[in-house]
Amino acid sequence: MTRTIEFWYEFASTYSYPAAMRADRAAAEHGVQVVWRPFLLGVIFRDMGWTTSPFNEHPAKGAYMWRDMERICAKQGLDFGRPSPFPQNGLNAARVAMALPNDARGAFSRAVYEGQFAQGRDISDPQFLMDALAQIGQDASAVWDTAMSDANKTALRDQTAQAQTLGIFGAPTWRTPDGELFWGNDRLQDALDWMDTAPA
Repeated sequence: MTRTIEFWYEFASTYSYPAAMRADRAAAEHGVQVVWRPFLLGVIFRDMGWTTSPFNEHPAKGAYMWRDMERICAKQGLDFGRPSPFPQNGLNAARVAMALPNDARGAFSRAVYEGQFAQGRDISDPQFLMDALAQIGQDASAVWDTAMSDANKTALRDQTAQAQTLGIFGAPTWRTPDGELFWGNDRLQDALDWMDTAPA
């Protein structure tokens, strides 16, 4: 049986971008498959009393994050630019991701992150999302119809509620099969090492 690690991510999350771009490759080196779990971090932030990203709430923290992202993306060989506005509205992107099977979900999510952080695209634009679906070989119209269905919208809300129940408060978060949480782009290797050494 293939081992899996859950990748909980939010499309507006800056640090989820470099994490998404290397997650499958890094996990495969450990014989692990990534299970892509989009959720709505804004819902969790609102419950914390925040109306925007903490990087906007605290200018010094925001300034550090932007410089940190420049360093991280340069190290990974990723193009990077600040999206405008920030944070972007990733609701429809998350709905589309939710409507896809796991392998296509990863490919679509990477395309959205590249569009947002490397190409300066507006990820709330339905045409951009349809183009991203076509780019990965999906029937864009069919997936869009499924994504906008009441059942799929409910599934995304339920997944966000599950994130809260699990104690997830930020993105990216990695969850191992034994329920351990590792928060942050820089914790992926720790999570994979944990899976390799934790008692069965």
